[in-house]
Amino acid sequence: QVQLVESGGGLVQAGGSLRLSCTASSAILAIDVMKWYRQGAGKERELVANLTGDGDATYPGFLKDRFTISRGKDNAKNTFYLQMNSLKPEDTAVYSCNLKRWAVNFWGQGTQVTVSS
Repeated sequence: QVQLVESGGGLVQAGGSLRLSCTASSAILAIDVMKWYRQGAGKERELVANLTGDGDATYPGFLKDRFTISRGKDNAKNTFYLQMNSLKPEDTAVYSCNLKRWAVNFWGQGTQVTVSS
């Protein structure tokens, strides 16, 4: 089992930035895939960023380069991040981190991000 703990959500004005963190309780392995999802009120959950263990990051086209997923280095290797820039009110959602190891999914508790206009 891997526990994931998220931090960094909150309230921000449109155009602002936030960085979310997701810390795993044990080592993130090369086979793991790190992801961030979000779910807005009344909406389906959607994937916003994906990072493989060897460093390949992918994003859905609708984000238009506003979000960046990364992994910590050195003493922070068990943490991965979601840097969100140029935030819009439509980015308001609960953001959840996910780590997939083979066919097993581990989830963070979710953190609220609210973007005011």
